[in-house]
Amino acid sequence: MEPVDVPIRDDSIRLGQFLKLASLIDSGADAKAVIADGLVSVNGEVELRRGRQLRPGDTVSLGDGSARVTQG
Repeated sequence: MEPVDVPIRDDSIRLGQFLKLASLIDSGADAKAVIADGLVSVNGEVELRRGRQLRPGDTVSLGDGSARVTQG
């Protein structure tokens, strides 16, 4: 499935914030849990850092959903 493009205003965004912005999770608490459980991948690799900086072109996946960071 193709990732959904999600524009950001700045040059980067933290992973936890992006998960919420992309509607892959409902709250910041959910972000902390799914990242800690190793359920989130960035560019195909499992990411355990909620504060990971994402840049345009990065793709985040969680379960069946995925979203790509784009410049907004």
